Amino acid sequence: MSAHAKTGPGRRVVIAGGGFAGFHAARRLARLARGSLDIVLVNPTDYFLYLPLLPEVEAGILDPRTVAAPLAATSPGVHHVLGAVTDIDTRGRQLAVRDPEGNRRTVGYDQLVIALGSVNKLLQIPGVADYAHGFRSLAEAMYLRDHLLRQIELADLADDRAEREARCTFVVVGAGYTGTEVAASGQLLTAIAARRRPGLAGQKLRWILLDLAPRVMPELDPRLSATASKVLSARGVEIRTGTSVDHASADGVKLSDGEFVPTCSLIWCVGVRPDPMVARLGLPMQRGRLTVDEYLTVPGHPELYACGDAAAVPDLTRPGSVTAMTAQHAQRQGKIVANNIAASYGLGGRRTRRRPYRHHDLGFVVDLGGLKAAADPLGIRLSGLPAKVVTRGYHLLAIPTNRTRIATDWALDAVFRRQLVQLGLVRSGTVPLTAGTPEHPSLPERPSLPEHPSPPGP
Repeated sequence: MSAHAKTGPGRRVVIAGGGFAGFHAARRLARLARGSLDIVLVNPTDYFLYLPLLPEVEAGILDPRTVAAPLAATSPGVHHVLGAVTDIDTRGRQLAVRDPEGNRRTVGYDQLVIALGSVNKLLQIPGVADYAHGFRSLAEAMYLRDHLLRQIELADLADDRAEREARCTFVVVGAGYTGTEVAASGQLLTAIAARRRPGLAGQKLRWILLDLAPRVMPELDPRLSATASKVLSARGVEIRTGTSVDHASADGVKLSDGEFVPTCSLIWCVGVRPDPMVARLGLPMQRGRLTVDEYLTVPGHPELYACGDAAAVPDLTRPGSVTAMTAQHAQRQGKIVANNIAASYGLGGRRTRRRPYRHHDLGFVVDLGGLKAAADPLGIRLSGLPAKVVTRGYHLLAIPTNRTRIATDWALDAVFRRQLVQLGLVRSGTVPLTAGTPEHPSLPERPSLPEHPSPPGP
């Protein structure tokens, strides 16, 4: 029997995934339904993670909790099932879910929103899965911060010059949004840490940013890309375009141009790919993502919707193409899905009707650390302090909670010396660079305690 029995005929909507798409779909639908639907959100964590601010967690500027919006507090009217989706039976209309302790249960649905998101994109490069650090979760951000500080502290203790230089060398692969922001914030963090270590006086901190693309953040306007390159280069970051990693080892990485770089820090920010589970559903696919129409419905399955990184949503502003895998698209698609589901039940009043997804670009913001940023709100190109103000203002408006706490942390960081201590909360073994994050269902199962039987359903 299902772990969650249906409360009425055709009234259960299950949302698989609590990222940008799933979280906003659940919130919007709850507001429109006003208790008339049984809305269930299945997610492996009890929070919605605001990914764009993870680099500031890595830098030690923001408390990790401020970028995690608790689902219970921010999604009233939504029942949260803590667990990872391990299987979806589209014929039987139910999901298999595994909770953090290994218990398994099923959740039935009448309508399903597939918003499973994306996982780390791994290339077939020897050693990367074993020695690289990803950047897709709170655990990875907290671990990376500890790791960067640990390398500086161990470098200060090293008598061997080669070891010291390797510990003071950091390689970031992927010069998109994430990689650029990680390199920018990480470089400033290690510079601050090194200045507080007299033994490292005069020691060069080497940061290398790699990408096969011809320029940093190729998705941006060339002038904004040039701004980011100029800021990073001025801080001493080596930008290597047209270059990637040939192989990685415990001693360092060999680059595709033949150079071997001794390092203890390989940070993988190459990009993402849709959750592998969507390929197992046996539904139409496009570019590794579920095919949907402009209303975000899976063809032939009116009870199935898909949005965010898991869905190939037609871009009506560019016929023949699909929307990019960005938070901006995912958030808006989630709201459209909620609107369309509410319309199918006749909820939300006269204004709620079935609508296609049509994206209107608001621009992009990229935080480069310190007082630097690049942005083009509504097509207006900004850099420096004005871009920084716009960037932080955008994030404060976009994050659903903790705005005061975040603004306070920013103010305190501007006034006081940053506290630099290792938290030691996350071991390296818990943040492997595999198909996904530690909480993600697409990870291969690890040895664990025997499973407990699932509790009986009501």
